Amino acid sequence: MSDVIEMTPYEALGGSVILRTLVDRFYDIMASDPRAAGIQAMHPQNTTLIREKLFEFLSGWLGGPQLFIEKYGHPRLRGRHMPFAIGESERDQWMLCMLQAMAEIEMTDELRSHLEEAFMKTADFMRNH
Repeated sequence: MSDVIEMTPYEALGGSVILRTLVDRFYDIMASDPRAAGIQAMHPQNTTLIREKLFEFLSGWLGGPQLFIEKYGHPRLRGRHMPFAIGESERDQWMLCMLQAMAEIEMTDELRSHLEEAFMKTADFMRNH
């Protein structure tokens, strides 16, 4: 029997402090990188609330506290994103920001690979155009 205790991605990332850093960098990059202008335009100028919602969602999605579900119920990601035209370009802009934010966070190659794949699957699932 193995004594190895598997960590959730949330734990492997470093918990809430590192997740908050990742989310903040994601939105900072989106606001400053002209290549993300398309998705930046979909967001309110004041990103305080949306930063908190992404942090809360990712907390549970990564295996940490289910903060989003406790506040808002089931995420219903596609439904919540339906008002926005999301195609390949928007998906790629979102991924550009997330990959750049992830590049600034220290993590194992295994975790980075896992998160990149999971984020890409989810971002691709959001496409509605």
